[in-house]
Amino acid sequence: MKKAYVVLLIAAFSVGMIGCASRGYVDEQMSILSQGMESRIQETDQDVDALEGDVTNLREDLTAKDREISQLRDMTEAQERKLRESIRLSEEAMNRAENASKLTSGKLLYEVTISDESVPFGYDKAKLSDEAKAALDTFAQALIVENEPVYIEIQGHTDNIGSQRYNLRLGRDRAESVMRYLHIQHEIPLDRMGVFSYGEDRPVADNKTKAGRAQNRRVVLLVME
Repeated sequence: MKKAYVVLLIAAFSVGMIGCASRGYVDEQMSILSQGMESRIQETDQDVDALEGDVTNLREDLTAKDREISQLRDMTEAQERKLRESIRLSEEAMNRAENASKLTSGKLLYEVTISDESVPFGYDKAKLSDEAKAALDTFAQALIVENEPVYIEIQGHTDNIGSQRYNLRLGRDRAESVMRYLHIQHEIPLDRMGVFSYGEDRPVADNKTKAGRAQNRRVVLLVME
């Protein structure tokens, strides 16, 4: 009986030792696994940070590309506007030359200049001043007295203040104001007149000085036979 008790005690002790050993092993394995998971989580976080950095860089690159595309689009549109303006001016010049050739021999008889230096327009305006109207009255009276079938080319010129496109429009507006005045006030036929704007392209004086700019702001009337 004693031998059986001893055997049972030894067996129980062995099972207890095995149980303790198993728990230690499991705890050790769990610790290793936990450390591995933490390491993997850290690596994953680093990968995520790297990916976020790549995404941020990609977004910045896309934003820069969008700006470049927008700038190129603006440049293209500006070039198209310039091209259309050049085509319009060329067509206008051809029509003007064609009309002049039909009506005249092309021989220049004389020219009259109305400039801001002597006969001012309103600043940055196409409206005729009283002095400009008086000069045009004198010009028209001379034509009426001569009573010759002449052709009048009315050229608009400006200084270089402002954009080229704006100055082309301003020069044309002033030339058209002169033509309109001559037609309404003195009944000069419209088919005997033509307007053309050179804008700032044909200065007669230095645009760096106030007096020079005043000379360049002018309307020239060419009277052709």
